[in-house]
Amino acid sequence: MTMQTDRPAARPLSGLSAKLMTTIVVVILLVEIAIYLPSVANFRASWLDDRLRVGVVAARVLDAVPDVMALPRTLTDRLLNSAGATAIVYRREGQSQLIELADAPVPREAVTADMRQRDPLTLIGGALDTLLFGGERTLRIVGENVEGAEVSQVEVLMPEAPLRAELLIYSRNILILSLIVALMTAIVLYVFVSVIFISPVRRLTNNMIAFRQAPENASLIISPQARRRDEIGVMEQELAAMETDLFSMLRQRRHLADLGLAVAKINHDLRNTLTSAQLLSDQVATLDDPKVQRLAPRLVLSIDKAIGFAQSVLDYGRQSVAPPRLAPLPLRTLIEDAAFDAGLVGHPGIAFSNGVPDTTTISADPDQAARIFLNLLKNAREAMEAAAGRVEAPRVSVDFALEGNMAVIGVVDNGPGLPPRARENLFVAFEGSARAGGTGLGLAIARELAEGHGGKLAYIPLEPGTRFEVSLPQPA
Repeated sequence: MTMQTDRPAARPLSGLSAKLMTTIVVVILLVEIAIYLPSVANFRASWLDDRLRVGVVAARVLDAVPDVMALPRTLTDRLLNSAGATAIVYRREGQSQLIELADAPVPREAVTADMRQRDPLTLIGGALDTLLFGGERTLRIVGENVEGAEVSQVEVLMPEAPLRAELLIYSRNILILSLIVALMTAIVLYVFVSVIFISPVRRLTNNMIAFRQAPENASLIISPQARRRDEIGVMEQELAAMETDLFSMLRQRRHLADLGLAVAKINHDLRNTLTSAQLLSDQVATLDDPKVQRLAPRLVLSIDKAIGFAQSVLDYGRQSVAPPRLAPLPLRTLIEDAAFDAGLVGHPGIAFSNGVPDTTTISADPDQAARIFLNLLKNAREAMEAAAGRVEAPRVSVDFALEGNMAVIGVVDNGPGLPPRARENLFVAFEGSARAGGTGLGLAIARELAEGHGGKLAYIPLEPGTRFEVSLPQPA
């Protein structure tokens, strides 16, 4: 018996591998970006500090010369070219001194880099500003020169293009290095994770797909790896146990199905034979022979029990497994109808009382709920009839109570109760009968139907008597 479903086949796990590789690369690149920002900011700060140091040297030259205007133009130009600057301004004690290139271009747009502010956000913002918007602007680098107790200010004016060019080269090198590190790390991690995780998951997935297509093939039951003690190992062991149980269950179900089909055929033929015997026994019962008149009722009773047994087995085999179709039902009317079908209404020797209020409703399937109470009331009637003469004022009653959102219906009789053997197998088919010749199917069917509604059926012993309680949900 092969289990077929409409579910699509599982997708190959190559997507999982690609996602893993992509995730690793992206995570590493994000880490590199977090490292890159302060790194490029430090590179820019070091570059600007180098230009300021040249400016400080130029300022010292200016300090040593009484008349700056007397300095040769070639000397000042050489000093400025060594710093890559177009002008250097030196301020001390309220006085300013300036040297600039002879053919210095007129600055179009100036941007200030104040190296006295060295907090991380300012340095990172300045580096990003140079990378994104620099190139054609003039850079005004501002710094301080401390000599003993004297503090002087130095400003260096220069094109921003050389700084941006070096930042781009530095960023390119960082990017190439980051990609190489990310790819190498991703490959190593992928190989490691593939061996530890992806390959076992692919093995589990392929096994589940194959086993689903042929669950009765014992060779497809997965063999757990004994060396694994992690979650994958536990998953393999549990999957193997589940597939083993499913294999055994399906094999047993096939055997039971074959056996049930054979029993149904035999039972059907047996019922036809017993029906013919019943017709013959009815004819024999009309004879005037005293012996026949004495034995005929026993023969008819035995044949009736055999027919009832055969019919019960057929009914149990044809029992529908469809889920209940819930609907609000008037409980009192349901009990009255079930009592009438069970032969309690108008019974000459058994008193019946229905204690369910008129307005009570339950949420249940009409047919299945009727079968539940019909079985219980019929069992109660048969038990009282079997105890005829031993019970004073035989009676069967139905009462009602609420427990939360559940309606609890009790079916009570004052008979002799159930024998110990019947209590042990009360809800087991073919074993829980309380009377000779019974099948024990009534209570088994009633319990299955009650549990299918989200309720339950319970037995409560009384002294004397018997009580069965059915719990069913009320309408929301």
